[in-house]
Amino acid sequence: MFKGSITALITPFANGGIDEKSFQDLVAWQIAEGTHALVPCGTTGESPTLSHEEHHRVVELCVEVAKGRVPVIAGTGSNSTAEAIDLTRHARKAGADAALVVAPYYNKPSQEGLFRHYEAIAKAVDLPIIVYNIPGRSVVDISVDTFVRLAALPNIVGVKDATGDLTRPLRTRLAVGEGFCQLSGDDATATAFNAMGGVGCISVASNVAPKLCAQMQNAWEARDLDTCFALRDRLMPLFDALFCETSPAPVKYAASLLGKSSPDVRLPLVEASSAARAKVEAAMKRVGLIR
Repeated sequence: MFKGSITALITPFANGGIDEKSFQDLVAWQIAEGTHALVPCGTTGESPTLSHEEHHRVVELCVEVAKGRVPVIAGTGSNSTAEAIDLTRHARKAGADAALVVAPYYNKPSQEGLFRHYEAIAKAVDLPIIVYNIPGRSVVDISVDTFVRLAALPNIVGVKDATGDLTRPLRTRLAVGEGFCQLSGDDATATAFNAMGGVGCISVASNVAPKLCAQMQNAWEARDLDTCFALRDRLMPLFDALFCETSPAPVKYAASLLGKSSPDVRLPLVEASSAARAKVEAAMKRVGLIR
């Protein structure tokens, strides 16, 4: 259903608010460069610091530009089940093709609590749901056994896996079946993830290298491994640099070098440090994105 290079979009800011023109220009550029799907209001889009009104607006702006040309997978997660349901309902009303729902953070629910959280959202909103499993930020890890239960729900269609465990996609595929969409949440191991059962990556790097990231995924699907691995190797310095400090500060600085966004982030995040900026610039030059 969803595959390839899927951009976890940054949210450009200007004068303290959303820079709507820059955001929509970014969406249009992504589509023109070959990105396969878009994720507004994910963690990379600084969703925890967006007001509900801003969150709604960003999803609407993305859908407006996409016009059905590529899928829009709206970030609608929360550590409040009721709030996640409300955000998912809005995404459906706005015309999103699916929702990306992060595991509840800070609450530390049990596996049963995780199942019931997603079950409640799935029952409340008729929209395909991709579960976002990221223990590094949410503290909880959704087990393979829980995914077996979740996959039995008709509109739980896949996972964004940011566990860092490259055995996980294979274990999940063997337990759940090949029809369950598994997407990597880590640029650096995206091709390895595909080799273990994945079908793509929800990418940070594709904010600034959309064509190269899409070409890498296209080459993998075509089993042109020489091209795929050459692109992986070329992009690796960028993958490293964009996570030298807390994301999305480095990628927003990278986007600013391309004129796609201001480098501004919202507190409690801060702009990339001078050392991080130097790393990002060096990587961008090495990859050939800037001179």
